[in-house]
Amino acid sequence: MKKVFYLNTCDTCRKILAQFDLTGWELREIKKEPVTKEELSEMYKKTKSYEALFSKKSTQIKLRGLDVKSLTEKDFKALLLDHYTFLKRPVFLTDKEIFVGNDKKNVEELKQFFGIN
Repeated sequence: MKKVFYLNTCDTCRKILAQFDLTGWELREIKKEPVTKEELSEMYKKTKSYEALFSKKSTQIKLRGLDVKSLTEKDFKALLLDHYTFLKRPVFLTDKEIFVGNDKKNVEELKQFFGIN
């Protein structure tokens, strides 16, 4: 399994995806085809945390009046399944590894994974 979950309207996602040869990868635009319970479960198995998959920059946080600090793992899971913008992106998921988000460390680890110096 090799999947990338991304948002097509996100310039950062498009910029990161453009750096890699994604031949053989399933590209999933999460607005058109949201993450399933099974896929979220696969991500959780690798991160051991729904919070690690949660985007604290989602516009839905303010719209819904959420206090992120008071959320539990159960809340994070429910929100991730409820609205696509709660997923930190992009997410590169393989049988053995997961790379979540666009922070510099994650992008560097992705480059190493793809063999790019």
